[in-house]
Amino acid sequence: MAQTTVWQISDMKRASSTGAVDTVYWECCVQDDTHTECRAVEAGKLRLTPDTSASDFIAYESLKESDVLGWVYNSLIEGDETADEAKARIEKVRQDKVTAQVARKTSEKNGMPWVS
Repeated sequence: MAQTTVWQISDMKRASSTGAVDTVYWECCVQDDTHTECRAVEAGKLRLTPDTSASDFIAYESLKESDVLGWVYNSLIEGDETADEAKARIEKVRQDKVTAQVARKTSEKNGMPWVS
């Protein structure tokens, strides 16, 4: 059973005057490739306190989705995890949910014996 996992930024809010992003809306969606109705989504809102004078500040016009997803992955860290481990943990939970959905779908059948 193959599954597709997609992380994406669905929206962002920024200050008009500085372009500093202060809110990021994100989601991680896992979908079964065969049973496309079997899917699980984790979504969230990340609030930021941008410092436009910081050396690592990225101007809005220069942001890439990968930059913002990096912020999201870092915000998901629990304990001594790395950002990659946090990302993998979220994906695993969603993948397990999709696997359970597919198992239920394939182990049950609908219908009535008198209707063909």
